[in-house]
Amino acid sequence: MAKRKAKSPRGKALSARRTRKSAASVANDRASKASVRAVELALAAFAHDIRTPLTGILAIGELLATSQLSEREQRWVATLRTTAEHIASLTTLVVDAARAEAKGLVLRQDMFEPRRLAESAAALLTARATAKGLGSSVNIASDLPAWARGDPLRLRAVLENLLDNAIKFTRQGEVALTVDAQPLSRERTRLMFSVSDSGIGISAAEVKRLFRPFEQASESVAHRFGGAGIGLSFVRRLARAMGGNLTVMSKAGHGSTFRLSVVVANVTKGAAGDRGESRRPENRVLPGPPLRILCVEDNPYGRVVMNTILTQLGYEADYVGTSDAALEAVARGVYGLVLMDVKLGGIDGLEATRRIRALSGASGRVPIIGISGHIELIDEAVARAAGMDAFVAKPVSPNGLATAIRAATATS
Repeated sequence: MAKRKAKSPRGKALSARRTRKSAASVANDRASKASVRAVELALAAFAHDIRTPLTGILAIGELLATSQLSEREQRWVATLRTTAEHIASLTTLVVDAARAEAKGLVLRQDMFEPRRLAESAAALLTARATAKGLGSSVNIASDLPAWARGDPLRLRAVLENLLDNAIKFTRQGEVALTVDAQPLSRERTRLMFSVSDSGIGISAAEVKRLFRPFEQASESVAHRFGGAGIGLSFVRRLARAMGGNLTVMSKAGHGSTFRLSVVVANVTKGAAGDRGESRRPENRVLPGPPLRILCVEDNPYGRVVMNTILTQLGYEADYVGTSDAALEAVARGVYGLVLMDVKLGGIDGLEATRRIRALSGASGRVPIIGISGHIELIDEAVARAAGMDAFVAKPVSPNGLATAIRAATATS
């Protein structure tokens, strides 16, 4: 058997250099990914902080919409609410995409009507396209499931991002939305959304850059249209978290088509019943005996909003900003209801609720409504396990709070 020829000193040196270069390349790649991840987490934290004052804007906008305003002022309020909802959608996209990457995202499993969601997206497309002088076309399949179970809030967020991009990168022509459904089994359906535009388009080389975080198709695109280059990367993450994907077909100068898919659970007609989760109920003031309320809220924006809503509903409240102060106030036995923010500095609202439940007598049985700016389904389950009687997600609406108060005090 032939012996392997020993490497010369020069050969050994070249091999060692290649090994060092390979190791350096791996180290640089890891450092780059770590840097991007750090920026994503910082951005997600910033987006989360934006939610706090934003919930106040949304709540006040809803209150204004129920006021006696002129037709012109109603249009202003509608624009304010639409804009605030869009910003809220973007913050949701950023925060949740960061969670999805870290496998810390809990998807909601809410019942919703796919057609109603598609029609809402279509109305958004038409309004924004018209405002820019573009045409728009919509084709929604007739065989969409009447009801489905999934995460409509995040689905709407990613769909809005795609529509925004299509309008942003199109200067003339039209933007089209097509919505289809593909049955996968008796239990599941794939919803498919196609967003096409007659915009600038992108080359095959640029497509490879498109889904990298903090990168755009090219420097010229970034210079002409702005943006941070995060949307599509985050949209794809959320689409995959929802059992689907995001793909693109495009040609420079000839527009683009983005195809978004998600998987939802089928809901039978009997299970859906006559539910109307997606219909906005009318706000109404709750009559009844005076109810002394303690509101535990450490954010000044939240206090203003809550005070405005409670006043509209005919209630007055006292306010404290810490769990310790809440525990001391409840122990005095003078409150008939506690509105408890789940996320408080120091001891959070969940632990405060557990401590209140440990009090003796009527103080330990006071109805408690949990309030949270988070949208995780797990929040409500954990809140109830801690001893809360009802749960309201921010932005708090007058009708939503009225309903929660009724439910929490019904058996007290």
